[in-house]
Amino acid sequence: MNISDNERVNDFLADTQLTSAEQFELVTSIRDLFLKENETLVEDIKYGGLVFNLSGALIGGIYTYKEHISIEFSDGAGFADDDAVLEGAGKKRRHLKISTPDDIVKKNANYFIDQASSGIS
Repeated sequence: MNISDNERVNDFLADTQLTSAEQFELVTSIRDLFLKENETLVEDIKYGGLVFNLSGALIGGIYTYKEHISIEFSDGAGFADDDAVLEGAGKKRRHLKISTPDDIVKKNANYFIDQASSGIS
């Protein structure tokens, strides 16, 4: 696990690991995708989840639920989504529900993380 400069992020990850080994693996895999995509992202904890900021703007986050992990994208409504994988009907936000490691690949999470991390919308 990559240690964060933000102690609140480290606490969130440690709590997730204690709660569920499966969810911890999903969260850390998704977190790694965000951090590899754009090294200038700033991590924090907000709204009960791990969020990523780019140039001071919230671009997305990872939230844990009992049955799944949600990858939230602040401007996801503007993303290219030819396969209609993103969920949600709000003005801007969209999300991916991830239940297994295979979902990360099947739902093309990296493609959407790339759009969020690049400021594309």
